[in-house]
Amino acid sequence: MVEKKASIEVEGSREAPEKINKIALLCAVVGSIISIIFGYDTGVMSGAMIFIKEDLKINDVEVEVLAGILNICALVGSLAAGRTSDYIGRRYTIVVASIIFLIGSILMGYAPNYPVLMTGRCIAGLGVGFALMIAPVYSAEISSPATRGRLTALPELCISLGILLGYVSNYVFGKLSLTLGWRLMLGIAGVPSIVLAFGIVKMPESPRWLVMQGRLAEAKKILYLISNTKEEAESRFCDILVAAGIDENCNEDVIEVPKSTKGEGVWKELLLRPTPPVRRILIAAIGIHFFEHATGIEAVVLYSPRIFKKAGVRSKDKLLLATVGVGVTKTLFILVATFLLDKAGRRRLLLTSTGGMIVALTGLGFCLTMVEHAKEQLTWALSLSIVSVYVFVVFFSIGLGPITWVYSSEIFPLKLRAQGTSIGVAVNRLTNATISMSFLSIYKAITIGGAFFMFAGMAVLAWIFFYFCLPETKGRSLEEMEMVFSKSKDTNKSRNGIV
Repeated sequence: MVEKKASIEVEGSREAPEKINKIALLCAVVGSIISIIFGYDTGVMSGAMIFIKEDLKINDVEVEVLAGILNICALVGSLAAGRTSDYIGRRYTIVVASIIFLIGSILMGYAPNYPVLMTGRCIAGLGVGFALMIAPVYSAEISSPATRGRLTALPELCISLGILLGYVSNYVFGKLSLTLGWRLMLGIAGVPSIVLAFGIVKMPESPRWLVMQGRLAEAKKILYLISNTKEEAESRFCDILVAAGIDENCNEDVIEVPKSTKGEGVWKELLLRPTPPVRRILIAAIGIHFFEHATGIEAVVLYSPRIFKKAGVRSKDKLLLATVGVGVTKTLFILVATFLLDKAGRRRLLLTSTGGMIVALTGLGFCLTMVEHAKEQLTWALSLSIVSVYVFVVFFSIGLGPITWVYSSEIFPLKLRAQGTSIGVAVNRLTNATISMSFLSIYKAITIGGAFFMFAGMAVLAWIFFYFCLPETKGRSLEEMEMVFSKSKDTNKSRNGIV
């Protein structure tokens, strides 16, 4: 009878999702502005490359390098960001990212030639690395377990919003003169960087980082602000103390914490001598970041004008409008995903998303192959190619896109979180750079249809990896994640309970 009553209470709590704390929401929104800037830099380049190629007289190889260098530099930035955020805090790491973005945007907007443009793009890339690491970590550490999925998905939603704004900027500024249009497209990203640098310092610091520094009174004060009740704040505070190796009954305002708690020796614990749970966590984080881009989203986002052109769309205005449609679709469905993450769970959405991507990529590969080998325009193949692109973006956006950042930012133990997340982001950027810098060469070598069949094959591998290596984390506190990954039996129970 008691068990039945407990079961009813649990079911009731699931039906009434926890209310999002307004201050925690504001922190996550402001912290995620950095992701809008990154998304804008990615999206705007897809259309800007058309004008840059014509104005600066560069070839396809130089276009590929320009597109991909952002991610090579982001790899360096993400690795530096992990250590930086452990030293100066999550907030000030976002300020550093904003300043780097501002410098890069000014250089790209001024760029009189290709070398200066590349320099600005490289500097912006460092900012991208900082942004991709710090935004989801800050959001995850501010959030409660019941609302973490929604708040930690905000950076990915903001990236999509930024990409959409980049596409709109292409369409608006593309009507200006050739020399002015693309420079305004790239330079205007400096404006939100200034706004963010001032806005984020008004937000509270991550309480988990403060505990790592021994500043317990400050951490507890912030937890009262970002929790809905005093009991919730005290429960979260005790969990964080235990995770940091501090006595949960400690009443000191400031304490001296061991160097290991401050983040020293992290690389040894992550890479050289990881415990079995940490090893599984690291494999899960690296795998999900790798497959996010190995399945072809960057090819669609960055080269969608070329894909539509190959499918038969000829007008420059129509190419840019079709691309804007991709941005709108991506943003809308990531918004849908933010409401589903804490209800349906990470795992179910991830497997559904990847399954849909497999179907869409196979269809796109087939249609583009038919168009390429047809002697006359095939209207049905053109229509299905465009539909397949949109379907692919829809399925990516409801699962793999946002869940990559939610999942990887929540699974690492407290003292390993910043640098563990930075390793995942580095893999993400390396895979992204490989795709964006080689896609044109790949489709010339194996045809554009063949390239998307290749991405479909990668999506099949991704589904298998997710099924066997990624347990459910919905509703778990950040401090419980090692336990989730500690035993294969736990993983199997989680897997069987969700699928």
